[in-house]
Amino acid sequence: MNDFSKFTIRVYGLFLNSRNELLVVDEYQLDTAMTKFPGGGLEYGEGPVDCLKREAMEEMNQAISVGKHFYTTHFFQPAFFYRNVQLLSIYYRAELLEPERFTASKQAFDFEEKKNGNMSFRWMPLQDIYPEMFTFPVDQHVVKMIEEKGL
Repeated sequence: MNDFSKFTIRVYGLFLNSRNELLVVDEYQLDTAMTKFPGGGLEYGEGPVDCLKREAMEEMNQAISVGKHFYTTHFFQPAFFYRNVQLLSIYYRAELLEPERFTASKQAFDFEEKKNGNMSFRWMPLQDIYPEMFTFPVDQHVVKMIEEKGL
């Protein structure tokens, strides 16, 4: 028996625009630079769809529509930042309900300093996305699924 007894649930959106570009976010959190999909942690008392909508408002000031479920982690994944915590990640197709209210950059980590909480968004051509550009193993797995099955 192991001593893993806690879980963290993360919910992410797969946003594809009319130019066939996928939205990614570069963040600096917990003294770590990371590239991931937009989204974040499920809070007690909310469902995954509500979580993704809340995260979009908090991070992008953006109302979204959450569509079809794309993937939920089906393998054991320890949390990257927390000891003895298991990660469960849920991914949905999502769309912006209005014109972009956030600034999208052309370069990775488009912020001046590595300060916890800094983030920047990028629209990446779908054909230019590859698993190793993402920091976390589950995001890498999702990219492989997109390569194999499409969105």
